[in-house]
Amino acid sequence: MRFVRPFQAAWRFFRRPRVFDALLVIVVTVPATIGAVISWSSGRPDMAMSAALLVVSMLPLLVRRTRPLLAAGLVAVLDVAGLATGLTSGGNLAATIAYYSVGRYTRGRTALIVALLGGALYATGLALFDPASGSWPAGVFVTLIPVGFGQLVRVRAELRERAQREMADSAVRAERRRIARELHDVVAHHLSVINALVGGARATLPPGQDVTREALTGAEETARQALAEMRQLLDVLRADGGSAADAATGVGAARLPALVDEARTAGLPASLTVTGEPVTLPTAVDHAVYRIVQEALTNTRKHTVGARASVLLTYDPTAIEVEVVDDGAAKLPASTGFGLSGMAERVALCGGDLWTGPRSQGGFRVCARIPLEKK
Repeated sequence: MRFVRPFQAAWRFFRRPRVFDALLVIVVTVPATIGAVISWSSGRPDMAMSAALLVVSMLPLLVRRTRPLLAAGLVAVLDVAGLATGLTSGGNLAATIAYYSVGRYTRGRTALIVALLGGALYATGLALFDPASGSWPAGVFVTLIPVGFGQLVRVRAELRERAQREMADSAVRAERRRIARELHDVVAHHLSVINALVGGARATLPPGQDVTREALTGAEETARQALAEMRQLLDVLRADGGSAADAATGVGAARLPALVDEARTAGLPASLTVTGEPVTLPTAVDHAVYRIVQEALTNTRKHTVGARASVLLTYDPTAIEVEVVDDGAAKLPASTGFGLSGMAERVALCGGDLWTGPRSQGGFRVCARIPLEKK
C-alpha cells in the first residue's frame, strides 16, 4: 500500500486541469523545439519553421478550458498562416485539441457555430493555397469531428453530475422524512401528553385557585402553540420541495407582542418596545427575529432569579436590530445547551451579527443586527 500511495498522489496532481494542460503542451513542444533546432542546423529551414509553427500553435492550449473560443481562434489563424506559407498542409494536433475543447466547454449552439466557421476557414484556406490537392471539402470535418466528440463528452459528464445531484437530493429527502418521523413519534407525542395533563389539572382545580388556573392556562396555550408549530414543521420536512422550515412555521416579528404576553403569563415581567417604521421582512429574517427573542426570554426565565426582561425591536432602513436584556442574577452555571449557538447560526445564515454576554450593570444581553437588502 505504501508503494502505491506515491503513484496515487502523482496521478491526482497530474489530473489537475492546469497541470495537465501544461504537461500536454510541454510533451508536444519540447520534441518539436528539438526537431526545429536540428532541422535548422542541418540546413532544412522549411522543416524547422514547420516545427516552430507547431510549437506556437500549442501555446494557446494553455487556456483551452477557460477560454476555448480564444484558443480555437488563435490556432485556426496560425493554421491558415501555415497553409498560406506552405509550412502545413491541413489541421494539426493543436487544432484537433482546440476544437475538442470548444465542444467540451461551450454550449451546443456556440460550439456548432464555431465548428462551421472554423471548417469554412480551413476549406477556404485549402482551396486558395492548395487547390491541386482537391481536399478542401475535408476542411469542414477537421473541425466538426473534434467539436462533436467534445460535445458528447460534455453531455455525458453533465448527465453523470445530474444523476449524482439527484442521488444526493434523494438522500436528503429520505433523511428529512426520517427526522420528521422521529419528531412526530417523540416530541409531538410528549407535547400532546403535556397538553392533556395540564388541561386535566386545570379542569380539576378547586374554586379560588385563580393564580394557579391562570398559570396552567398559559402552559396549555403554550403547549398548543408548540404543537401547531411542530405540525407545520413536520409538513415542511415531509415535503419534497426545498422550501425551508423557517418559511412555513407561521412565526415572525408580528407575533412578538403575543410572545411577550406569554412570557408575562409564565411569570417573567417583560416589555416590548418597537422603534422605526415596520417593514415586511424576508421570511428567514422574520423567523430569526422571533426565535432569538423566544430563546432569550426562555433563558431569562430558566437561568435567573427575580429578573425583568425588555425587548427592543428597531427597524432601520438598512437593517433590523433586536435586543433582549434582563437584570436578573444567574441562578445556574452557564448553560451548555445549544440556545446561543442556535441564535448565532440563524443570524449568520441571514448575514448578520450577534452579540451575547453579561452586562456590566448586571443581567444578560442578547443583541442581533441583520442587514436588509435594498429593493
